[in-house]
Parts: sequence; C-alpha cells; structure tokens
Amino acid sequence: MSRTTSFKLVLLGESAVGKSSLVLRFVRNEFSDFRINHRVSIGFAGAAFLTQTVNLDDNTAVKFEIWDTAGQERYKSLAPIYFRNSNAAVIVYDITQPPETSFEKAKTWVRELQRQADPGIVIMLVGNKLDLSASRKTSTELGKQFADEEGLLFAEASAKSGEGVEGLFMEIARKLPANPPPTRTPASRQGVRVEGQAEETPSACNC
Repeated sequence: MSRTTSFKLVLLGESAVGKSSLVLRFVRNEFSDFRINHRVSIGFAGAAFLTQTVNLDDNTAVKFEIWDTAGQERYKSLAPIYFRNSNAAVIVYDITQPPETSFEKAKTWVRELQRQADPGIVIMLVGNKLDLSASRKTSTELGKQFADEEGLLFAEASAKSGEGVEGLFMEIARKLPANPPPTRTPASRQGVRVEGQAEETPSACNC
C-alpha cells in the first residue's frame, strides 16, 4: 500500500486567467467554456476547495488540498488566510495578455508570498492558455527569466486542451518534502466539508 502525504496548495492570480479551469482540468479532467460560479468561493471566504491525489511511484502518493482563490479585487485581502500556511502555490497569468497586465500581477503575488508565506513554500509560475499561442502577448522567455531569477518552478499550460496541466502538478509534487510540517486549517473551512465542490453556470468565458 502506498504512503499518502497531504499538502496544502493555493492558486493565485487575476480574475479570468483560468485558475479554476486549470484546477478542474487537473482534478476532473474537465473544461467548460463558461466561468465557474464563485458562489462556492464567496461562501468560503474567497476560495473554493478541491482535492486530487497523484502517485509519485508505487509506494508514494501526494494528496493536494487545493484552495482556488477568487481573483476579484474585493477578495484579495483574504488571500493571506490561505497562502500563509500553504506548502505550495500556483500563480497563474494569461499569455494572451500584455506583460503589464496579468503577468505583472503574477509578479506581485510572488512578492507577497516571499513576504508572508512560509520560506519553504514551493512556488510554480504558470502561463495559461497555451492553446491560444497564436495570440500570445507574453513570451515564454519573459516568464522563464523571472522564474529563474526568483527561484520558482515554471510552466506553460492549457486548461482547455489539457496540455502541461498534469505535468506541472507532478513537478510540484516531486519538489515537496517527504515529511511536511502540520498545517493549520483556514477558519472558513473548520467543520465544513466542501471537498471536490465547484459549480458551473453559463457566464463570461474564463478559459
């Protein structure tokens, strides 16, 4: 029987960069052209909660406890509730936007994690919407250069096609320690079971 270790992972990034779509592709292998309804996120202090377990080998499994934070401006002040005691973070930006938009915001999230999160946190910078590379406005080189300078993992992926999604989470899993320190549960989830919840309704595209 494989040994399973749980790790808390937080997703950060601006609204509409595709954070929720990446998580749904990873957890359920699903994609929707419509934005996930954030009633769940709002109801639990600005973050939806899902889990997924991956096997590193025959004897070792990693269970990700994923907090998908809402990207809207009014919820940004709640993000530290989730990342201060996280083992890993995925910061997402949109490669089809100019660098001064979501990529610049992603750099701001990196600074916040460096300032407030655990020093041992594993950070992955992800450029999403690789399926729209013909409309790219933020280069791969720019993302990789920043990640190298800051000691981050880096990947580009497509929530829509699934390209690179499983790989980026597997890379994070391989970087996590074998025996993580215990983490505190955010107050918003204490006594509440929301595992795997996410609701979808027709709305603006967030692919």
